Amino acid sequence: DAAALLALDRAFRFASGLKRVTSERRDLFRRPLTFKELNAFDGIVFDPPRAGAEDQSKQIARSDVPLVAAVSCNPVTLARDLRILIDGGYALKSVTPIDQFLWSPHVEAVALLEKPRRRR
Repeated sequence: DAAALLALDRAFRFASGLKRVTSERRDLFRRPLTFKELNAFDGIVFDPPRAGAEDQSKQIARSDVPLVAAVSCNPVTLARDLRILIDGGYALKSVTPIDQFLWSPHVEAVALLEKPRRRR
């Protein structure tokens, strides 16, 4: 984790036009980010364990974040979490399967969703 965060920080400092990437270590099963916390971000990438991210998806669905990338290794929990997001106003733009484990039956999936910004 530390090496990846250092690489992101270096990229931000040395490349022009990039927005800062923030990260936080947090148990999202016990304390998901609230929709109010999430509203500070332009986009969200979440990649939960096989159990999915039901409670976090509910908070994302309530947020005004315009872009969400949901990554999953479990199609059942991904479908559940996507339904929560779609019911919250997100539009599913694409789902891409990624067979990164050639000798395994497991496939990752990346779903991209968009939510129109609310007019104020």
